[in-house]
Amino acid sequence: MSKSDINKISLGTFIGLTMALCATVRSIPTLAAVGWTLIFYSIFAVVFFAGPISMISGELSTMLPEEGGPQLWVKTALGSKWGFVVAWLLWVQMFPGMVMVASTLGPLLGNTFGNVALGNNHWFVLACILIIYWIITILNLKFDMAKVGGNIGVWLGVYIPVVVMFVLGLFSFFKVGLVSNGYLGDFSWSKILPDLQHIETLKYLAGISFIFVGIEMSSVYMPRLKDSTKNYTKGVFIALIGLVLLNVINAMLVANVVPAGKMELANITQPIIIYCEILGLPTIIGNIFSFMVFIGVLLQLSAWVTGPSKTIIQVAREGFLPPKFGFQKENKYGVSKNVVLTQSIVISLFALLYGVMDDVSAVFLTLTNATTIVYCIVYVLIAISVLELRKHRPEMARPYRIGKKGNAFVWVVSLMLLFSIVVVTYATLRTSTLANALLVAAIAIVMFVIPLVINHFKKNDWKVAVSDNSTDHLHHSH
Repeated sequence: MSKSDINKISLGTFIGLTMALCATVRSIPTLAAVGWTLIFYSIFAVVFFAGPISMISGELSTMLPEEGGPQLWVKTALGSKWGFVVAWLLWVQMFPGMVMVASTLGPLLGNTFGNVALGNNHWFVLACILIIYWIITILNLKFDMAKVGGNIGVWLGVYIPVVVMFVLGLFSFFKVGLVSNGYLGDFSWSKILPDLQHIETLKYLAGISFIFVGIEMSSVYMPRLKDSTKNYTKGVFIALIGLVLLNVINAMLVANVVPAGKMELANITQPIIIYCEILGLPTIIGNIFSFMVFIGVLLQLSAWVTGPSKTIIQVAREGFLPPKFGFQKENKYGVSKNVVLTQSIVISLFALLYGVMDDVSAVFLTLTNATTIVYCIVYVLIAISVLELRKHRPEMARPYRIGKKGNAFVWVVSLMLLFSIVVVTYATLRTSTLANALLVAAIAIVMFVIPLVINHFKKNDWKVAVSDNSTDHLHHSH
């Protein structure tokens, strides 16, 4: 065995790592809310959305194995302006995204103390987001939090809850069978297809596609994957099927027992409490579950405070942002104070939606949709990039290639992805109230236009100023 083989990861490990990127309990209520149709929606999301994204990312990441991911792919294909747009969008999509994730904190805290009504109070949810998020921000500036939470957070917030939910759900199902007044009700084949007269379940399609957002990140493991050309597609699709089964089976068990019309999207403990009632278990299980997920979500949020900001620091150093923003300066933990504070202020503004709107589930859905649509702009640029590089850089080595020869298959895959994005966007805007549709559209448009404006006014001396600044910084710190 050569030295390089020792660091290689097996197909099994790769499948685990890919699933971990998208595994979450948060999306289970959203899936459960569509009843039997969730089978159709999940298949659609995998075939048209997650599958194509993974294949395109596979080709691009083996062509361009250097650091940088989506930003580098788009920059190579479409130039530095669009590379900057992608880096920017990957940063700003987490503003509504983090508020959505943090909005589960209120219900979890309420449930920890057995006060469900408090957890669904929109002012309480707002207070939890603001107080907890600012505490996490300050801790990240003062300590090296990246070391603390990553792995524990995933275990407490994702793996253990998913298993607990599954086991309790399964036993409950064996005990009561199909419940007639739940979201599933009695099975019929017609219930699997979306009913076009009643278009409202379409509003959950973005939330269901959102489960797979971020799957392109698994392409970073490509250089270390054994026999990657063969194993990458296989691994990704096995991981996707695993994710679907985890999410779908859990969601079906949940949809079976939650009474129709009573689903609380931001309250992940709701089904656990119902399961405990069915099985005659003490409700303290619900309290412990809530507390555990609460800690898990905290640790995950903490990891995200500094994670995505890394690309923005990089972009600032390359001279894409005015030096007076100070985004290029880092502290000794590699955290940029100005980036993190900017994030926290914008996230707090998004959180105010919970003050304005009193339906916690509606705000949750609006934020999910906004995040998904901003992310979809990145996917559109990635799809264009793969086609552009086939046309203009056919000579580049493609260790993993979509289709053996010719470009027909890569076109099919890219068009499938674009088709799913059009469908998701249409479904989201068509089924929202006018106010929500305008809000989601406005968030996406503003987030997309800002980097183009910054780029338009870009000055050549920004880059110089950045390099001077960092040398100053070095002189002061010695």
